[in-house]
Amino acid sequence: MAALFAPGAGVTPFDRLDWLRLLAEECLPSTRCFVAVARDGDAIAALPLCETPTGLGALANWYSFIARPRFAHGGERLLAALVRSLSTQGALQFGPLPEREAALMLGAVRSAGWIGALTLDHVNHVLHAGRDFATWWASRPGQLRETVRRKGRKVAIRIACDFDAADWATYEMIYAKSWKPAEGSPAFLRRFAEMEGAAGRLRLGIASIDGEPVAAQFWTIEDGLAFIHKLAHDPAAAAHSPGTVLTHALFAMAFNEDKVDFIDFGTGDDPYKRDWMELSDVRLRLEAYHPRALRHWPKLSKLMAKTALRLVRAGVDDKAR
Repeated sequence: MAALFAPGAGVTPFDRLDWLRLLAEECLPSTRCFVAVARDGDAIAALPLCETPTGLGALANWYSFIARPRFAHGGERLLAALVRSLSTQGALQFGPLPEREAALMLGAVRSAGWIGALTLDHVNHVLHAGRDFATWWASRPGQLRETVRRKGRKVAIRIACDFDAADWATYEMIYAKSWKPAEGSPAFLRRFAEMEGAAGRLRLGIASIDGEPVAAQFWTIEDGLAFIHKLAHDPAAAAHSPGTVLTHALFAMAFNEDKVDFIDFGTGDDPYKRDWMELSDVRLRLEAYHPRALRHWPKLSKLMAKTALRLVRAGVDDKAR
């Protein structure tokens, strides 16, 4: 089973056991975290979970781009049985799920006798690379390209692939000056950066003006995939667009040196991401309750009412067309 959560083809950082363990240790230290497993011969279905005050939830938080079940050898057919084994908890909230896994999860909870529904968690902007960087860059908005051309002369860029405590202190200093909210779990993020640096997956970019660091970005590269985890800049340097220049440099490295096929800009539908990315996906959240769990009936009633209202509205929209 460990192979399901090990680095490899199609595996993201958020699927890996070392990520899940680190998340449990640093972000959920007082919470019971576990992986529920169903097995039939070689077929395996596994679902990373944690206990919550209201039932069960995904072993994930604001740092997780996705949360999803993992399967081996046709283990998808075991997902309903896995969910059925969780019935004593009576409530499950799981996300952010990619669309394929969201459909599998919804089908599984319904097959297991639960009542569930999917709602939008967030919009995820992505880019399929796999082409020449210059060709892709020429397709970007003219204003973005002009900003990089004009402002790039003054901004010095350095990208580290190994973890360095001084570099990380610089990142934290810039983040503290930025418009971003306070970091949810600095210890988690640092340990993750250390882990990725040791594995050669870290890309920590720092932009400086006249020797003063003013922007930083934390990326990781894995199996042809690039993930943009964090970015920040000093608002006092905003006139020089150091964040934009740094993003350009990291994209160029991802295309030309790392040869990635896919770049993921993480959670959130921020307008500026559309200048860099070409596609968007949705991430969904599953809310499900077992009808025999009497303590969850008030929430189940609300879920059923919301689901009915959505169906009515969808019917009205269809008739309007």
